[in-house]
Amino acid sequence: MRFGLAAVLTVLLGSFAAHFLLADRGYVLVNFRSYVVEMSVPGLVIVLVLAYMLVRALVAVAHAPRRWRAAREHKLLARRDSDLTAGFAELIEGNWARSERLLTKGLKHADAPLANYLLAAHAAELQGASDRRDQWLELAQGISPEAALTAQLARAQLQVQAGDPASAVATLSSPELSNADRPAAVALLARAYRALGDHERLFGLLPRLGRASLPAAERDEVVQLAVRGELSRADLTAERLAEISAALPTELKGAPVFVAERARALARLGSGDEAERELRAALKRDWHPDLVASYGEVRALDAAKQLKQAETWLKAHPDDAALLLTAARLAIANELWGKARSYLEASLALAPMPDAYALYGRLLAQLGEEDGALRAFRSGLGLLSPAAAEPLPPSRSLAAPAEAQLKARP
Repeated sequence: MRFGLAAVLTVLLGSFAAHFLLADRGYVLVNFRSYVVEMSVPGLVIVLVLAYMLVRALVAVAHAPRRWRAAREHKLLARRDSDLTAGFAELIEGNWARSERLLTKGLKHADAPLANYLLAAHAAELQGASDRRDQWLELAQGISPEAALTAQLARAQLQVQAGDPASAVATLSSPELSNADRPAAVALLARAYRALGDHERLFGLLPRLGRASLPAAERDEVVQLAVRGELSRADLTAERLAEISAALPTELKGAPVFVAERARALARLGSGDEAERELRAALKRDWHPDLVASYGEVRALDAAKQLKQAETWLKAHPDDAALLLTAARLAIANELWGKARSYLEASLALAPMPDAYALYGRLLAQLGEEDGALRAFRSGLGLLSPAAAEPLPPSRSLAAPAEAQLKARP
């Protein structure tokens, strides 16, 4: 529409100018030094237009290389972005080799292809090519100091995923990352220590764990492993338990997993009454399965009072499988076998658990019901490993001698 309007205006102005110029074309004389140029006004206009067009053409020719380079860079950038998008899509779809090719295509023309290198490293790792993974990560580290930290974090993450937590710990212990208290670095350290079973260093990480980029459920599991590993040591003393409690950050001191493990440790150290009081107070604040389970494992001096407390809670939580299991443990502590059996069967009906089946099997064995005890133990094993509960087929090698003996009889 704009072009049409400009064309109409040009025709109108041209018609208006022609009306006057044809009536009187005018006369122009240009005298410069010894040169004299004579022409009409329309001729001057034509000369000026041609001169303007010539100047524009010369300027365009002079700027052509720069414009060509800019257009080429724009094309390469668009192609690189297209390759990045396509490579990421192939990575998600599981075409790892094609993804790596697309992500590393034309990288020499890119200014800072950090995303390409990191994604290519992931693709190489998924193919089991750790040498190419390290190659892409080395190139990513050379982009900038900030990119080097990101590449190191990516390296540690890939090492954890590849089942090499020891190498991940070494990577995260580098000077660049050991002083960088980043949430991702703390989370990766926690996962690496957990995979290594290094409860001591995992426990030392707890003060920083609140800043780790871990899901809440995983963070609770890490805290539980660290605390359990430290508090279940055979050489634990009351003084060491107090030191551990004082060293923990405030947000972890009241965590159910820590309170539950601390109560178990107190009970082992002979402070069952204190453990029972702490658990009872904690359960008033937060009804948590770990606290409920721990309450059934500690033993206060008055076991009957402890059972009565559990039965009081059952009135408010009648369908709590963990509480029923706790009540069963306390009933066994009071040698109330029938009540313990009732609680165990109710707990197993709500939520079958290996611990409950193991306790049920021991109880049935205590009552002389050997067949029922074996079935209970087999059911508990089946929850841990379905293959463990499957009966073995009859062995032909064992049956053959018996058949031969029968045939040999007169």
